[in-house]
Amino acid sequence: EKALKGVLVISTILETPFIYGTAVWALPAEFKISGLEATPLTASIPIWLGLWSGLVIGYTTEYYTSHSYNPVRNIANSQATSAATGIIFGLAVGYNSCVVPTLCLGITVLVAHSLLSMYGIALAALGMLSTMTMGLTIDAYGPISDNAGGIAEMSELSMEVRKITDSLDAAGNTTAAIGKGFAIGSAALVSLALFGAYTVRAGIKTVDVLDPWTFTGLLLGGMIPFAFSAMTMTSVGYAAQDMVEECRSQFKAILQQGAKPDYDRCIRISTEASLKEMIAPGLLVMLSPLVAGVLFGKNCTAGLLTGALISGVQMAISMSNTGGAWDNAKKYIEATGTKGSEQHKNAVTGDTVGDPLKDTSGPAINIVMKLSAIISLVFGGFIARWSSEDGGPYWLTHFQ
Repeated sequence: EKALKGVLVISTILETPFIYGTAVWALPAEFKISGLEATPLTASIPIWLGLWSGLVIGYTTEYYTSHSYNPVRNIANSQATSAATGIIFGLAVGYNSCVVPTLCLGITVLVAHSLLSMYGIALAALGMLSTMTMGLTIDAYGPISDNAGGIAEMSELSMEVRKITDSLDAAGNTTAAIGKGFAIGSAALVSLALFGAYTVRAGIKTVDVLDPWTFTGLLLGGMIPFAFSAMTMTSVGYAAQDMVEECRSQFKAILQQGAKPDYDRCIRISTEASLKEMIAPGLLVMLSPLVAGVLFGKNCTAGLLTGALISGVQMAISMSNTGGAWDNAKKYIEATGTKGSEQHKNAVTGDTVGDPLKDTSGPAINIVMKLSAIISLVFGGFIARWSSEDGGPYWLTHFQ
């Protein structure tokens, strides 16, 4: 875990002077962007902010999801009482983990936009994505170590091997959460840059929250990540029910009739559910900006994108970190040698609740933010034609 963090830190430090050198080499000494005076230094500052914000988000994620620190250990201690107290503490940890990343994103957006307008936002997103190769390396470590543990258990290897794979798996949960933190932060900045492009495409000069159509869109957009998460979590629940029923029937046949396990059937249940159950959430994300634009005007779509971005960032961070914290709380309890105890059973409950949060709904909200902005940008001209001059719905002009 320390080695993987070190890779991220070293790459961030090495990249910092390289960014400025590249800016000096590639950009003129002075130029204008959106009427603002710019230099290689002012172009480098947003990239630096995005780069170092990503590192801060990574370290914050580690603090809230690694069992080396108090938040996860507090969850584990609370699970000695009941599963309910563990879930309460886990939710609180997830909510707390939103504070520092949100401050980092806010400062980055404020400074970058003040220096170079929306171009600065795009540069900040570029900075956060610039260590993507290291982020992918850290992220991939999680499922590799998790699968290694599963193979060790199915192969009935010794407990010593299983202890090693468990410790690797716990580190993998943290590194996976760090990778998700990077993805969420970069998705927020990219979505904001796409939002700026939509306003240009649709001819929106200012996004006024006091405008009733904009505020309506703000409320609708804030609701979308919640509705999307409800759909994806429900889908996971249905798929899990089908899988449990299939496993029960197979176990009965194996024990009573000596039948062989039907692995293909289990794989088919997961695959079919993953494809079929994503139709409704996908339509929700893709159609919402279009329906809002046609029925309520381009200002409503602008509000919808803003609301989805604001609530989506908070939900994605809290879900990913809550699930990771519950998982590592279980690993921490297992490391103390109390596997099978009542405390461990409570931790398994928390881990089961956290799996759809950190593996399904949380990461998928990144797609909600980016895809809704891309759809709005692509159909920006169409939405503008279905809007009145003041940004409201076009059909309303027939009643005035």
